[in-house]
Amino acid sequence: MEISKSKISLINSLSIGKYRKVHSLFVAEGEKIVSEILQSKLRIKYLICDKNYKIPDLLQYIEIFSADNNTMKKLSNLKTQSQIIAVVETPKYELDYSNLLNGLTLCLDDIQDPGNLGTIIRICDWFGIENIICSENSVDLYNPKVIQATMGAFLRVNVFYKNLSEFIPEYKKITKNVCYGTFLKGKDIYKENLAEQALIVLGNEGNGISKSLEKIIDSKLFIPSFSKNEKHSESLNISMAAAITCSEFCRKSGPV
Repeated sequence: MEISKSKISLINSLSIGKYRKVHSLFVAEGEKIVSEILQSKLRIKYLICDKNYKIPDLLQYIEIFSADNNTMKKLSNLKTQSQIIAVVETPKYELDYSNLLNGLTLCLDDIQDPGNLGTIIRICDWFGIENIICSENSVDLYNPKVIQATMGAFLRVNVFYKNLSEFIPEYKKITKNVCYGTFLKGKDIYKENLAEQALIVLGNEGNGISKSLEKIIDSKLFIPSFSKNEKHSESLNISMAAAITCSEFCRKSGPV
């Protein structure tokens, strides 16, 4: 069945956060991500496929619409459009603090760049970190660019949005775990005895961790530069800092 103009309009609207919330839908593109969603608990509302795309037998049980090459370009958020796009129902998860007792939890303070959030979700998936807590002003998980950057990792990592000024004290009270934060000035991460169960706070791309949260962080960490040049980069990209931090915590504690 050929896709209708109303569905094209709906899919295009899902690139905007408020419409994703109104319809409780998001878009995922590409055969790899769509195939992973098919094997997950998420429900695909319908698929849009290029007219020349060979539809696997598995997909015959889902409502599928066909579109020509120009329409797929209009629907795609990628530079090179995909041959398959899924419109997926947004799942509803409730945060259970008991799931945060063991291992590491990442906390993101006002992350704005979709690519950074998507990459950080992939990093957490790689290191076995199952939960990320974002501030309420952070970029939306279901932004198409975030979903694409995760390469399917969003299916294995839980992402919650909370008021961090309330969440962090509550986390510390319930779990009794230590709360670390990454700063440009702090204790050398490579020289510290890092806890196996902990909350790790990473700050905004431009401003770092907010002053209000800085006050309730137990231990400030920083990643030292090894450059011999007097004028070296002032800081690391947030996703790079996340990768180094997670790697160092996991290296010292073993598998999460």
